[in-house]
Amino acid sequence: MKLAATASCAELIELLKSKHGDLMFHQSGGCCDGSSPMCYPLGDFKTGAQDVLVGELVGCPFYMGKAQFELWQHTDLTIDVVDGRGASFSLEIPEGKRFIVRSEVCAVD
Repeated sequence: MKLAATASCAELIELLKSKHGDLMFHQSGGCCDGSSPMCYPLGDFKTGAQDVLVGELVGCPFYMGKAQFELWQHTDLTIDVVDGRGASFSLEIPEGKRFIVRSEVCAVD
């Protein structure tokens, strides 16, 4: 699995860092907004044994629920930003933006 950010995603993350300090991401794989990457101040979301650290996104740890990771482990993920508000507690919502995942199945060696 590769994890990458678009330029607009990286720009928004830097803005959020300037406002909130260090950040972290979590993607649960739940329904609705739960399937979108959620951005929190570092440590505000408590990870556990069912969460997998899949990499860093613009210097921020990116976790995924284990069940979601099992489904997506052979997928390259690009995190992007679109205009609009999700119904979540993610830090980008007041900015009128939301993080989304663009995925591509990668070749398995």
